[in-house]
Amino acid sequence: MPELPEVETIRRGISPHVLEQTVARVVVRQSRLRWPVPSDLEQRLVGKKVVEVGRRAKYLLLRIGDGWLLIHLGMSGSLRIVEEATEAGRHDHIDIVFVNGRCLRLNDPRRFGAMLWVGRHPDRHPLLARLGPEPFSDDFDGAMLYDKSRGRRLAVKNFIMDQRVVVGIGNIYASEALFRAGIHPARAAGHISLARYVDVVHAVREVLGDAIEAGGTTLRDFTDENGRPGYFRQQLLVYGREGQPCGSCGRPIRCKTIGQRSSYFCAHCQR
Repeated sequence: MPELPEVETIRRGISPHVLEQTVARVVVRQSRLRWPVPSDLEQRLVGKKVVEVGRRAKYLLLRIGDGWLLIHLGMSGSLRIVEEATEAGRHDHIDIVFVNGRCLRLNDPRRFGAMLWVGRHPDRHPLLARLGPEPFSDDFDGAMLYDKSRGRRLAVKNFIMDQRVVVGIGNIYASEALFRAGIHPARAAGHISLARYVDVVHAVREVLGDAIEAGGTTLRDFTDENGRPGYFRQQLLVYGREGQPCGSCGRPIRCKTIGQRSSYFCAHCQR
């Protein structure tokens, strides 16, 4: 699944191509995505201008006219900027065509993504209303993590992956951030000190920032808006490196299932 850096990469990639562009028509080839595509989507969009391209967690938010188009890429979705005449592929489900002849195309082989219309501000939409703060916002800090974790026995990795605590930290980046912070992923969230949660915040921002600058992690299903893969995979320190030497101590990286997800760590460097 595209994580926050991948979604932010796409947001930055499509913005110059869609901002201030007016929608000429909408083509829906497949309406049965995770949630049905609104039947009146074309009616709502045609003749309206894109005035903002934002992101909340892993959702892309396009402000078009007086409402918002909420897009989620699901497990394998992607967005492309193509010419209107470009032949659609098997999994190219939706085109938003602009008056300049270019088109924002949603491709989603597994159809776990979504494209929904929100007439009011999207922060109050049920999919977004209960989400935690953005990792780069002032609301995300060590004190917040410390307070929310008190008395909680679940693994710290699962805790920081909880989208109600903080958004956008998926499995890959949770493993990487905890390695940088020197914290074992299976350690109980309620047993971690305030000072160490300050380290977690710094590590989360650092690893996500590095990934965004690198263009997102290269995964099987992710490419950016021009079809180029991301490059952060080359910089991963623990994820997917079971048995390989730790870059800090030389001991082998281990893998353990935590919360039904593979978690990679160094038992010597992370406590």
